[in-house]
Amino acid sequence: MRQPLIVIAALALVAVRSAAAESEAQVFPTEAGDFRVVTVAEGLEHPWGLAFLPDGRALVTERPGRLRILGTDAQLSAPVDGLPEVQVINQGGLLDVAVDPDFSDTRWIYLSYAEPRGEKTNGTTVARARLTANGLRDLEVIFRQVPAVESGGHFGGRLVFARDGRLFVTLGERQAKPFSELAQDLTTHFGKVVRIERDGRVPADNPFVGRAGVLPETWSLGHRNPQGAALHPLTGELWLTEHGPRGGDEVNVARAGRNYGWPVIAYGLAYSGAKIGEGARKAGLEQPVWFWLPSIAPSGLTFYTSDRIPAWTGNLFAGALRGTLVSRLVLDGDRIIHEERLFEGLQARIRDVRQGPEGLLYLLTDAPAGRILRIEPVHEATPPEAKSAAP
Repeated sequence: MRQPLIVIAALALVAVRSAAAESEAQVFPTEAGDFRVVTVAEGLEHPWGLAFLPDGRALVTERPGRLRILGTDAQLSAPVDGLPEVQVINQGGLLDVAVDPDFSDTRWIYLSYAEPRGEKTNGTTVARARLTANGLRDLEVIFRQVPAVESGGHFGGRLVFARDGRLFVTLGERQAKPFSELAQDLTTHFGKVVRIERDGRVPADNPFVGRAGVLPETWSLGHRNPQGAALHPLTGELWLTEHGPRGGDEVNVARAGRNYGWPVIAYGLAYSGAKIGEGARKAGLEQPVWFWLPSIAPSGLTFYTSDRIPAWTGNLFAGALRGTLVSRLVLDGDRIIHEERLFEGLQARIRDVRQGPEGLLYLLTDAPAGRILRIEPVHEATPPEAKSAAP
């Protein structure tokens, strides 16, 4: 009986403020028809991550160090108590949030954030805690990026649960030289994707387990700053979007033990205009499945798996900060064969993209007064979820 209750809660969220929202919403033409962009909630300070709970509510992080709950009545809670200490510096702060696959039993949620370490240094850290009516409880750190350094950039920080319940964490190479060069160094977590158990232990089948001098959490290497991550709905593989330098943002499929080349190869240039590394290709280094020239600064990624909007089913949606758009990518197996750029008229930095339980897309806008937006088809018959929820 749980699923109908979730659906009803999700549909209630859609219904809230519907008349007023429709009158205020912007409408955009797309290849799949006209869509309106509805403001669900506003007044968030640089929201970063969004995750839905089984009951239809959602968790949203604010980079200055706050976690809020979006109710099914579209109201935002006061900041949740019990968060860890967060360092808010440049790109750093409270980052992503993920919900345990067994949340209904465990109540665990997972947070990534810039953690202060020492007087000037910091690093990306992941902690979990139990979500209760009185805030977070039983907080414990399960992963720390090493080494800690003095930098305010390229924290990575996306959290994605694999089908087997292990947790992927994306980690940037901390931007400044000489740190960025260490994306190829397996004794650091810079420019890596790591894979851990829910309590932080290292899975025995990780690709570098047992190799001397290598951090065993490492899943893949040679990344720059992956801020979008999602599981392919058919293969279960982890797909990433990564910030390039001056051009050369990438979509990659993060496979066990593979090297994605940064900073040896890249499609972009250094900010000075100089060439990076050895060019765009090198034997033994992976090629992206898609790249953007010029940069759109991708952040936030989701596969659309609902049949609510059939023309979008199976597509990959990437938010863009610099591009102020959503990129819809059409796949043929592991190939991207078409891109449509959506909602450019919003003129908003899109930090995250998520699919809601009712089969609609939600966006976070990165701004001092950021918003949660919902994408709704203008012309739609009664959605199938509503029919299944009827008594």
